[in-house]
Amino acid sequence: MPAEQRAVVTGCSSGIGNAITRRLLADGWAVTGLSRSETSLDGKFEWLRADLADPRSLADSVAGLDPVNALVHAAGFQRTAALGDLDPSALEGMFAVHVGAASVLANALVPSMPDGGRVVLLGSRTSTGSPGKSQYAATKAALMGLGRTWAQELAPRRITVNVLSPGPTDTPMLNDPGRAATPVRMPALGALVDPEDVAALAAFLLGAQGKSITGQNYVICGGASL
Repeated sequence: MPAEQRAVVTGCSSGIGNAITRRLLADGWAVTGLSRSETSLDGKFEWLRADLADPRSLADSVAGLDPVNALVHAAGFQRTAALGDLDPSALEGMFAVHVGAASVLANALVPSMPDGGRVVLLGSRTSTGSPGKSQYAATKAALMGLGRTWAQELAPRRITVNVLSPGPTDTPMLNDPGRAATPVRMPALGALVDPEDVAALAAFLLGAQGKSITGQNYVICGGASL
């Protein structure tokens, strides 16, 4: 792969998206970060204001970018509730950010992506089901369908597509009142997942040694799924 690579990373302002952005910058990538909150980072970084909750606006947001070698969709949020208390607007909002934004951005960026490029989607350990998180789980499970389908479509171009599915991670999302219905349970290893650990695996998949891995889902949960 060329010495300098260009990536688009959503959710660059905080949490896992921020950790992945910082890791790629440290590895010499040029990164365009998409988020609602303005972000300034050291290295070859540019920030574009983007509302991931309005997927239809995103194609215009990235229309002026040069071709990129990688797309990382890390933006997300969580709303929780048990059956009987589900809020349809919560499902609509999460689906827009998690699935709609991924679809629009990939549709806009991948056709011009050089052969051998990379796509990484941030899923969740809860995508297989977790009490109180049915709507969140459904939107994250949808990313598996997108990822495996795109992996098959893009294989002839040697573009890999993979999903990273963290468990409870030490990010601001854990303190979001919108997920108060499901208090955090400490994973079996006795510590929350470190965002930098997720970023390290993302960097591997995005790097030269990730060329033989596609259509996969990697669970990083500190033993929460044991």
